[in-house]
Amino acid sequence: MRISELQAKDVVNIGDGKRLGTIGDLDIDTDSGLIRAIVIPGQARFFGMVGGGQDVVVPWNQIVRIGSDVILVDLRPIPDTGYYLPAGKQSKRGTGGY
Repeated sequence: MRISELQAKDVVNIGDGKRLGTIGDLDIDTDSGLIRAIVIPGQARFFGMVGGGQDVVVPWNQIVRIGSDVILVDLRPIPDTGYYLPAGKQSKRGTGGY
């Protein structure tokens, strides 16, 4: 599969059913050549010039399935923040990291 094929797919979180966006970047381990994570860019607000949400970084092991049109991921939303964590990870309220 080519990167351009991955970028054309919608990423959907099975934890809350929300569409997170499309892949903007990949985090690749340069030593092994393996993909560590996919990066979904934050939403730009005013023609990409003002604001913009935080990127969502999805560790490769949180990808549940790559289908023909969609990539399903398993992330846990942090209430009232707009941030996500890999399922099973613990967080402090209001933190965006994992």
